[in-house]
Amino acid sequence: MSIDRLLMGFKSFKKNYYEEKPDFYRLLVEKGQKPEVMIIACSDSRVNPSIITNAGPGELFIVRNVANVVPPYELASSYQSTSAAIEFAVRDLDVKEIIVMGHSHCGGIRCLCEGQAKGKSREFIDDWLSVVEKARDETFEGKSQHRRVEREAIKVSLDNLLSFPWVNDRVEDKRLKLHGWWFDLEAGELFAHGEQEGWKRVAG
Repeated sequence: MSIDRLLMGFKSFKKNYYEEKPDFYRLLVEKGQKPEVMIIACSDSRVNPSIITNAGPGELFIVRNVANVVPPYELASSYQSTSAAIEFAVRDLDVKEIIVMGHSHCGGIRCLCEGQAKGKSREFIDDWLSVVEKARDETFEGKSQHRRVEREAIKVSLDNLLSFPWVNDRVEDKRLKLHGWWFDLEAGELFAHGEQEGWKRVAG
């Protein structure tokens, strides 16, 4: 995709939201953003939460990183971009739902499963993915194993969300709900995790 293609896309966006709906962004600016849902998603170019959910501007507060990882609550660490986004969403925007959304064929999870085995190392990715390394088994058996680790890593991130005291407080008093979603790229299906029933297809 060329830069010219992106600029043409911006022109189309401006026409739709500024020329044909002149009040749309004016109200978003004047009243501020008030999304009720935060999505923590993967940076993968094939997995855009706004497109997948057909959400419009102002409806979702989104943070994306490699493998949709949520780190544990740690005050001592520096440069906590994902943690800062979670804090802003919960404590300032007062979101009502947080979704950790993973997907099939995740390159980050593939690195977690195979990187060291193939003699590869990365300066930043290895440390980042170590947050969810307990989702990984000692042995791997092809692509189906990767799919399992992708889903287990989502559960690790959900547990890590609860380590944030102001997240845990809101979950306990029913002001905030946490969700784990897994998007199957090949089938175009969406699965959600429930404490009792495990992973269940909910759409597609």
